[in-house]
Amino acid sequence: SLPSTSLFTFRKLAGCTLFITGASRGIGKAIALKAAKDGANIVIAAKTAEPHPTLPGTIYTAAAEIEAAGGKALPCVVNVREEQQIINAVEKAVKTFGGIDILVNNASAISLTGTLETETKKVNLMMDVNVRGTYLTSKTCLPHLRKSRNPHILNLSPPMNMNPMWFKNHCAYTISKYGMSMCVLGMAEEFRGEVAVNALWPKTAIHTAALDMLGGSGIEKQCRKTDILADAAYCILTKPKSFTGNFVIDEVLLREEGVKDFDVYAIAPGHPLIPDFFLDALKEEEKFSGSQREGPGGAKVNAESAPAKPLSPVAETFRVIQGAVSEEYVRATQGVFQFELSGDDGGTWYIDLKTKGGSAGFGKPPVTADVVMSMSSADFVKMFTGKLKPTMAFMSGKLRIKGNMTLAIKLEKMLTQLNSKL
Repeated sequence: SLPSTSLFTFRKLAGCTLFITGASRGIGKAIALKAAKDGANIVIAAKTAEPHPTLPGTIYTAAAEIEAAGGKALPCVVNVREEQQIINAVEKAVKTFGGIDILVNNASAISLTGTLETETKKVNLMMDVNVRGTYLTSKTCLPHLRKSRNPHILNLSPPMNMNPMWFKNHCAYTISKYGMSMCVLGMAEEFRGEVAVNALWPKTAIHTAALDMLGGSGIEKQCRKTDILADAAYCILTKPKSFTGNFVIDEVLLREEGVKDFDVYAIAPGHPLIPDFFLDALKEEEKFSGSQREGPGGAKVNAESAPAKPLSPVAETFRVIQGAVSEEYVRATQGVFQFELSGDDGGTWYIDLKTKGGSAGFGKPPVTADVVMSMSSADFVKMFTGKLKPTMAFMSGKLRIKGNMTLAIKLEKMLTQLNSKL
């Protein structure tokens, strides 16, 4: 957390009212708790009133934590897809706390799927929650924000990077997140001098329950805690309203604020971190951090030269996989993987871990594939020899996955066991 210099010890948000969407868990709740320590009033505008089957926390458990941290909490059931629920919560907030000083648009829906794989209801969900929800919540809060002394809107959305790589694998999700960023661009200019409007985005993946569902177990070691975003949000929200129209990256801002030790934010200090979506600049830094640390993806790994083999690297990899396939793997996995590889030695390859005995090799699998993975043959070899983590490959656009994501995660587990043999 932030250094306890005089800069951060004043209770700058004491008595301020924050309206935070999606604050029952994850990043929204972390921002709420940070403000609560100052004695702020927090409106928890989130959907979860009854415990969710897989995700922790409700608006009421979050409210209890906020009160325990020193804040006042108002839990409101708000699905940002429903305009009337937003209006009701804003009215209740103004009635309870006398106004609204800060709005944090944190609620978000995600589906990392290609155009043909994204169901219409998922498209609607992302557009409704991310773009429309952010727009309408901002619109509803703005008349009250304009009456505040130092009003802020903060959207959890990325800088708008127009590199096609960030569109090609999950076009609908990108459009929806950039829609939130466009709200920042437009409203910052529209309300300049009255209300500050900024965006905040993490430099690395952040460990939340939602990310666990996307990335599978083991991913947390490559993530930072939600605290880094809470600290960065606190820095932004305590700045004067003249600080507006900025697309802030958490680590960049905190470095400017004098934070030097970022290991405190790591789940596993020293472990390589996954860069977050939409940030190109990380490519060079990834190499840099890799060369400083032991771990996948860095200069040290690339410098190793593979011993000369009669078989091509892809064929050799499949030969080893075929030899390692066991009944135990088949029983535990129950999935068929098809690989569409481009480049040298490309084409269709498969690993069948469903049919009795299992098999692997060139061509289409003997039965229909549950998961189709597309990538370059060079990245495939790196992935199967532990030099490129599947999660990293997927998040950086090197690996495309169609089909059953849960099975894709199971393959990652198998890879870790296989790496010793490859």
